[in-house]
Amino acid sequence: MATVTLHNLVKAYGKAEVLHGINLEVADGEFVVFVGPSGCGKSTTLRMIAGLEDVTGGEVQIDGRTVNHLEPKDRDIAMVFQNYAIYPHMSVRKNIGFGLRTSKLSKPEREKRIEEVAAMLSMTDYLDRKPAQLSGGQRQRVAIGRAMVRDPAVFLFDEPLSNLDAQLRSQMRLEIKKLHQRVGTTIIFVTHDQVEAMTMADRIVIMKDGHIQQIGTPAEVFHQPANIFVAQFIGAPSMNLMPGRAVSGGVEVGGTVIARETDHSGELTIGIRPDDLHVTEGEGRFAGRITLLEPLGSETLAYVDIGGQEVVARADGRNPPALGSMVQLAVDPENLHLFGADGVAIK
Repeated sequence: MATVTLHNLVKAYGKAEVLHGINLEVADGEFVVFVGPSGCGKSTTLRMIAGLEDVTGGEVQIDGRTVNHLEPKDRDIAMVFQNYAIYPHMSVRKNIGFGLRTSKLSKPEREKRIEEVAAMLSMTDYLDRKPAQLSGGQRQRVAIGRAMVRDPAVFLFDEPLSNLDAQLRSQMRLEIKKLHQRVGTTIIFVTHDQVEAMTMADRIVIMKDGHIQQIGTPAEVFHQPANIFVAQFIGAPSMNLMPGRAVSGGVEVGGTVIARETDHSGELTIGIRPDDLHVTEGEGRFAGRITLLEPLGSETLAYVDIGGQEVVARADGRNPPALGSMVQLAVDPENLHLFGADGVAIK
């Protein structure tokens, strides 16, 4: 296991700078997930840690050692790619063992290590099969096994689940999380899927346009977003955003004043997560007409027009309100998120 430190990391292609001074400390044994939209720089950052991209400026340190100019094979890392990158003509056994081809282990020791890794991944019964005889999830396990067999200090995952269907993705998320709990190796995982980030990470690094927007635990980035970008990117459905302003006694939003302490004055953007906005049979904070219903089984998402502004709220899954009906929406004032004109969160 090892720590990973990025100090003022910069990447440029010619005159175009795509990473702008990235700073991050990954603790020994931590599971850190980089997440953000396409083109935000998350995969480029991972490839610089791996040594697959040159560093324009700053430092990459693994376990306190600067590795900027070391070859990937000398960094004690293992990388799992999006496209599996396993050999179709080799058996599962040989694919997993490929990572040991330059090791000094004896043949019995190599075989023992392959068997141990296969058992961890529930692939023992498939060791003599070829990749064509495996499902997508099993092929991804083989790719992970080939990385694991080397016992690296750091695992790097570059969107390894994006080629899988929804059910397999969910299954593999759990398996990778359980694997981390068993082996305790430092993991840096890149994804564009915020659900993967929320369910797997010890800490999440949210990126946009080559800058880090926020670093925090899943609970921190969900409940205490640093800015509007994070607030909308994390959470499904996205946070409702409504124009408002600070007034005497609280904040005014949607034609009503809600008691909410703030030192800010003037115009605001008010954020309310759909989880915190509920269709109620009693008196609510807002009134509106339902324009769309999205049944999800245990609950229903209700799209509600409040004076020309559409918001998403939670409604009962068994007895949802009728499409086109007028409803009341309740919200706890403590769960309002306030953002200033610059989009930064206001305490």
